Amino acid sequence: MAKKNKTFLVKLLSTAGTGVFFVKKRNPKTQTEKLSFRKYDPRVRKHVLFKEAKIK
Repeated sequence: MAKKNKTFLVKLLSTAGTGVFFVKKRNPKTQTEKLSFRKYDPRVRKHVLFKEAKIK
């Protein structure tokens, strides 16, 4: 019998305010704090901070 997967999807939203986002999986048991990454935002052509937001 297969185990139920505990991970869920979160949206990483750009802090530059451009509306660009990435979608990533997160396991709340192992990663208790919110995710944040420095990634490339093509609209402002810079690396900016992307913070976790809920997918609606």
